[in-house]
Amino acid sequence: MKSIDLIYQTMLAELGQRSLDAAWTADFPPEGRFTPANIKGRKYWYFDIPDGHGGTKRRYVGSADDPDIAQRVADHKRDKDDLRARRRLVNTLTREGGMIAPDAMSGDIVEALADGGLFRLRGVLIGTVAFQCYSGLLGVRLPIAAILTGDADIAQDYAISREVEDSLPPIVELLQAVDASFRPVPHRSGSAASSAFQNADGYRVEFLTSNRGSDDYIDQPAKMPALGGASADPLRFLDFLIREPVRTMLLHRSGVPVVVPDPSRYAIHKLIVASRRQADGQGSAKREKDVRQAGLLFEALQQTRRSADLALVYNEAWERGPAWQEGIRTGAGMLPTQDAERFKTVLIEGAKKNREDIELPFGE
Repeated sequence: MKSIDLIYQTMLAELGQRSLDAAWTADFPPEGRFTPANIKGRKYWYFDIPDGHGGTKRRYVGSADDPDIAQRVADHKRDKDDLRARRRLVNTLTREGGMIAPDAMSGDIVEALADGGLFRLRGVLIGTVAFQCYSGLLGVRLPIAAILTGDADIAQDYAISREVEDSLPPIVELLQAVDASFRPVPHRSGSAASSAFQNADGYRVEFLTSNRGSDDYIDQPAKMPALGGASADPLRFLDFLIREPVRTMLLHRSGVPVVVPDPSRYAIHKLIVASRRQADGQGSAKREKDVRQAGLLFEALQQTRRSADLALVYNEAWERGPAWQEGIRTGAGMLPTQDAERFKTVLIEGAKKNREDIELPFGE
């Protein structure tokens, strides 16, 4: 796996800062003001902006404990946009630096959701579109065959969706601004609520949330107050995936600041997901892709000296109990021999660095 030159990794960091500045300026223009609020004993920042009718509209910003937010509250009037320079950076990173750009539809969809406030409201981009971001995040070149997709998956924690007291604009309107043929997909449960939207070409945008309770509720869409009228399908194991996500860039147009799962969590989660796929039809193809992406991340994490990170989240998942262990074992058993050996090596290396014991998912 080839590494990406340091000069391009530095350019990506600069693009991320500029794009975050630009997004912040768009969300919080100079005529508004930041307002602190105490909720359940914790301090949060909100932003009040004139609504044009003598009143104000309030937006959720984030926790007052976040140092990045605190700095931006202090500096927001000085943030400036540099659209053309950022677009040149994106072109250089994708054409010369070996980093990955999404297909146009995926990029436009994520950009529209980001502009609507998805990541400000602590949404997380998951699935293959998120995997595309790991090339720049980890500084390695990932093969194009592992990143092709025809959908975009978005996750948000249910408690966060209820507590932020803010919402995206109507999801249907955001998606139809990209492609007028987007329509809600009837839910398989027969519920009137929709957790997925699809256009005339079959491109699908799906919203997901974690399910920590009984599987009896797995097929019932959860109402998500912050998602602009969209519901979300509860999925087991998703809380592990979206815990402690990371900021990075989707290399589309002038760059889109996004939030994605930690790559170590993504890799372990893919093993579990692969173990639960059906063995025929589309399920088989998706399972093969899950295993391939996990194997590529094990290689990238080893190459970039992140074995301790992988071992740490692996132990977290393993300690969650028998169902998790069985999922990891089954998924690991699907890995090609070379990937399985690398996975084993990285786990042992990482456990030594962490000074922890580790139980490997392979039989003797």
